[in-house]
Amino acid sequence: MRLGVIGGTGLISMDLSQRIAEVGGELIRTDDVRVETPFGQVPLRCFRLNIEGKEHELIFLQRHHSPSGHGCPPHMIDHKANITAMSESNVDAILSVCSVGAIAATFAPGKVALAQQYIDFTGVATTFHDDESTFTSVTVPFDETMNETLEHVLRTAQSFDAEEPLRYTYWLTQGPQFETVAEVDAIETLGGDMVGMTMPREAKLARELDLPYAAVCISSNWAAGRDPSDAEKDLDHEEVSTQANDRLDPVWACIFEMLS
Repeated sequence: MRLGVIGGTGLISMDLSQRIAEVGGELIRTDDVRVETPFGQVPLRCFRLNIEGKEHELIFLQRHHSPSGHGCPPHMIDHKANITAMSESNVDAILSVCSVGAIAATFAPGKVALAQQYIDFTGVATTFHDDESTFTSVTVPFDETMNETLEHVLRTAQSFDAEEPLRYTYWLTQGPQFETVAEVDAIETLGGDMVGMTMPREAKLARELDLPYAAVCISSNWAAGRDPSDAEKDLDHEEVSTQANDRLDPVWACIFEMLS
């Protein structure tokens, strides 16, 4: 397996040395490379792993191109460069890790779930096909085989029964500002369960390249106006990032399941 993993606020860095030991594996080598693409240079961290006697490779991309997760702002990310770099690394699949603001009452902060659908009303095109009319089906935007596997892992890792909702609709916002209360109310009315500023753009491009893609979403905070204890609470990026990175055990379980 050659797995691509994309992290952002929800997975700032990829330190495998301790995690691989926890599953009885071995980290063979780590390489930092910079991939030249027609859209710009992309930094990747490449790992060769031994898990249960078999070698696998993991290619990690920090979507903000920063070890702190606070580099390129979300509205300036060159997703075409990022997904091209993943594709040219010959990954078999991409697992995206996202920090989201929760709207659905069943998606309280700390819970880790999956994207089942997305809604993008930003009006900003994201495509490799700027010169010729090419229309890509995204009826099922995320790889269902991956989602079935990941759902099982997330239920087990979080001790959820079969009735616990684990698939939600991601609403793409333009950013970099967080949403207003009125926007969140409108988003919920139109079917959004969570809000974020990046992931669907990756999913679209992966779909155009026939790259299997799934998104693991960490509920890092209640969306604006949805905190039961304080409906007027201001959202803070540092707090959001800290909450997301405190809930990585289920994410690591997903990564190692995909590799093995």
